[in-house]
Amino acid sequence: MISSLLRSRRRAARVDPLAAWLTRPVISIGNISMGGRGKTPLVGLVARLLVEAGERPAILSRGYGRAIADDGVTVVSDGHAVLSDVAHSGDEPLMLARAVPGAAVLVCEQRALAGTLAETALGCTVHILDDGFQHHQLRRDVDIVLIAPEDLTARVMPFGRLREPIDALNDADLVVMDGGSNVGLAEWGTAGLNPIPAVLHSPNPSLRRAVLVRRLGAPSPSLSPSARVFAVAGIASPERFFDALTAAGWTLAGTMGFKDHHRFNAADARRIGEEAARCGAEAIVTTSKDAIRFEALGPWPVPMVEMPLEVSVEPAEPFRVWLLESLRHNDDRRVLGLTPHQEHQR
Repeated sequence: MISSLLRSRRRAARVDPLAAWLTRPVISIGNISMGGRGKTPLVGLVARLLVEAGERPAILSRGYGRAIADDGVTVVSDGHAVLSDVAHSGDEPLMLARAVPGAAVLVCEQRALAGTLAETALGCTVHILDDGFQHHQLRRDVDIVLIAPEDLTARVMPFGRLREPIDALNDADLVVMDGGSNVGLAEWGTAGLNPIPAVLHSPNPSLRRAVLVRRLGAPSPSLSPSARVFAVAGIASPERFFDALTAAGWTLAGTMGFKDHHRFNAADARRIGEEAARCGAEAIVTTSKDAIRFEALGPWPVPMVEMPLEVSVEPAEPFRVWLLESLRHNDDRRVLGLTPHQEHQR
């Protein structure tokens, strides 16, 4: 019953005359399950590829978890400078604003409004809709959806973790398999899906460069990758960060995970510091996303260090080519002055 209702909702959204169109192309990055699938790191990767290609992307986010939700649009970054703080932007938009120079980042529940501002005031040439697969109020030109192998056999909420039935993937332009795993055509067909859209890729969360970006409040310390560290993460799947640290050669003296978008406070900081000291850790290591919320806290008994969790899509070059070709197709549509809906009618 629930699956049928969700399918009906998606069918209605395809032809909703009230859904907004933006002048510039919209690339949506989303998923179909609850929990982390690496959407935000993939948004950052796509934004960097677009900047390198000479585009001026706008990242459109609803700013989930921000403490202060102002009316209208919050410009977190105009593509040149960071203009907001974590309370008004949320942790992920601020992280993206810092991580991708050249990309504008805007926060608003009405993302069509944010996109219009990005085009008219900031000169943005393409939009990236963060967590947009279920955001039907704004039309998109490209839908990239991240899944994990277990999603193919999972159930819809409240009986499982899927936001909508697995056959919603038939609306995707590209499906990216999370965690470095691929599924075969037989498994895909067993799930009741059409032939795989575009190419099936694999994002692999990693810390291959193992670079200590900064020590919070001080210059980066000299820390050997063999050092014992205490890892802290408040992301959807903290174990992804812990596993990536281990795979990169770090020795974990201990770990502490929190729920996604956790608002760390002084009590959390004391508990983290005490546990790190008890484990004999030489440093506390956290994600870039969490580091934003730790900046106002401390002091720490050992250095608190931010470590970036990178994501790649393999094979990298076919993915880059596919992305830019999809954008060029929509550049041609813009030259003709057509919306995607008008193009479909031709």
